[in-house]
Amino acid sequence: MTVHILKLCVGIDSVEHLIEVRKGRENLLPDGTLYNYHITRFRPKRAKEILKGGSIYWVIKGFVQVRQRIIGLDEIESDTGKKCKIIMDTTLIRTEGQPRRPHQGWRYLEATDAPRDIKAGEKMDNLPQDLSEKLREMGLI
Repeated sequence: MTVHILKLCVGIDSVEHLIEVRKGRENLLPDGTLYNYHITRFRPKRAKEILKGGSIYWVIKGFVQVRQRIIGLDEIESDTGKKCKIIMDTTLIRTEGQPRRPHQGWRYLEATDAPRDIKAGEKMDNLPQDLSEKLREMGLI
């Protein structure tokens, strides 16, 4: 069974801001695959479930808004000890907005509780984009 990770996207104001920040930060795996990564203090105990198709769901401004597929977990050495490097696909997949409270670190997200993906060009409501985003930020839609 697949499980996902839920993580706050600190310092990011929107999906577009995350895309902009990620530009130029791609890395290359030995097989030529481009990836992004995130360093966390501990390796997930449910790593096997995560590596069966799990994603990291990013919480931006109080809402899950986007996810990245996790393609690997590596142990790395830092000046403060061992850490876990979460290796992610560079593709950002927008999701339905799902409200989330702030938390430290990351949390597991069961596949049954994950918000559904939004297909390219799909609108979630009939409102203009900027109004829709404002209402979502306020938790009204």
